[in-house]
Amino acid sequence: MSKVKAGGSTKNNKDSPGQRLGVKRFGGHAVREGEILIRQVGRTKVPGEGTFMSPNYTIHAAKDGVVHFVKRRIKKFTGKTTVRTEVQVR
Repeated sequence: MSKVKAGGSTKNNKDSPGQRLGVKRFGGHAVREGEILIRQVGRTKVPGEGTFMSPNYTIHAAKDGVVHFVKRRIKKFTGKTTVRTEVQVR
């Protein structure tokens, strides 16, 4: 006879590592061309002067310079406007 009852299976044992998202270079930092400034899911921050956005929404520096963050009102497809942070390299 068994000394231990049947253990069954666990349903709560899956875990994935973090995606390391967020701001990588803050306002006032000097950057070089091609550096990653922000890693994000979706378009929460928008690219401005001296920056570009890759297909996975990562914002990169398009030229050497200093990072600046500016609040902008962006028009949505529906016509509503929302405040978004624009990332610039000057």
